[in-house]
Amino acid sequence: MARRERITIAVLGLGGQGGGVLADWIVQLGEANNYVAQGTSVPGVAQRTGATVYYIEMFPAGCASAPPVLALMPVPGDVDVVLASELMEAGRAILRGFVSKDTLLIGSTHRVYAIDEKSAMGDGRASGERILAAAQERARRFIGFDMDDAAARTGSVISSIMFGALAGSGILPFPRAAFEDAIRAGGKAIETNLQGFAAGFDAAQGKGGTPQETPRATAPTTAAGRALLARIEANLPREAHDFAVEGVKRLMDYQDAAYAALYLDRLEALGTDPALLTEAARHLALWMSYEDTIRVAALKVRASRFARVRAEVKAKDDQIVELTEYMHPRLEEVCETLPTPIGRRILASPGLTRRLKPLFAKGRHVETTSLRWFLMLSLLAGWRRWRRGTLRYRIEQARIEAWLALARAAEPDVAVEIVKCQRLIKGYGDTFERGLGNYERIVERYRKGGLAAADIARLREAALADEEGQALDQALAS
Repeated sequence: MARRERITIAVLGLGGQGGGVLADWIVQLGEANNYVAQGTSVPGVAQRTGATVYYIEMFPAGCASAPPVLALMPVPGDVDVVLASELMEAGRAILRGFVSKDTLLIGSTHRVYAIDEKSAMGDGRASGERILAAAQERARRFIGFDMDDAAARTGSVISSIMFGALAGSGILPFPRAAFEDAIRAGGKAIETNLQGFAAGFDAAQGKGGTPQETPRATAPTTAAGRALLARIEANLPREAHDFAVEGVKRLMDYQDAAYAALYLDRLEALGTDPALLTEAARHLALWMSYEDTIRVAALKVRASRFARVRAEVKAKDDQIVELTEYMHPRLEEVCETLPTPIGRRILASPGLTRRLKPLFAKGRHVETTSLRWFLMLSLLAGWRRWRRGTLRYRIEQARIEAWLALARAAEPDVAVEIVKCQRLIKGYGDTFERGLGNYERIVERYRKGGLAAADIARLREAALADEEGQALDQALAS
């Protein structure tokens, strides 16, 4: 960037990431170094946690005959520095024209997924590679690294990492000490923010440490787990081992060792084809750990979950965190948690269904950190020992056996595609019913004959294309 008197900086951040604090630091930095500085912000709607644009303009004091008039918002093509706290925010800055060949773009390469990405039937994630390529192409210079990881390693927040990267870039005419003085003047978590600042400064100058490689998952450690691991190594092809080990661990956690042994029984009955068993090891574990009300309750009250939430909000040991969730179990899901005869009796009775359904017509906010709700959910989670007697267990095991029977009877390439159709069945409530309905439509079409492996794959991708099922309708019609 050719040096000019006016300096324009745009900060794009998500709610809770300290974007306002970062903007204040930059304004304080300019004012402390004899610049006229102004910061503004425009809050966004709930795109993920609410995206906001902060804009700072600085002008050297005394360089003009009259006080400068500073803008309130960034102008496309006229921004010297763009700071983005997340990869999609960097992409948003590029799309809005804030990034040009005169712009230094500093952005985090980690992702915070948007609601439409998370709720997509298939893989709805936007392409991070395209944004990284655009950042290299559109900006004069791009400084990108995982700021979320750097914040976690230093115990700081992304705002201090971005401020350090801004200093390390050398784009502003201020020494490092001036940036650090701005943090001290802010008076908020000074030592922690200085540690984050240092990490961002080093990363911008290519001195950051190499991120730690994610360790591979460990094998089961109990006696029962080791016995199941021995079965995997003896009876399944090597290509399927990783998924099978994870499947055993998941199902032991979900139910017990006997349920994990049933999982291996089902895998071994599929034959010896490595491609089929690799896919089946993954998808069978997912279907066998279907999300009933017992599973949801168990996940909500886990100590590890509360610890993760406290870490995400950076709560101190002496701070109390209250966690409120939205839960909406329908009558069908409640009945499916009951013993099979009782659940079937209620669902088969129009009178009982009509009287009970209004009780579950609305969702409710549940404070899982309160004693009342924690105990209620813990009791429900403890119902796991009786899960095999529930109506939902009977229904799902029958569906799984029918699915596996189709795969066993099919040609190898067709069997692989049938197994992959489990991708359609996920979640609970309306999401589960929608996916199951799409799966059953494909299976029904397959039973009628005439579908090759490529046809099943095409129908599956069509079912994942939209929630309304229009793409699948068109694919089945064609």
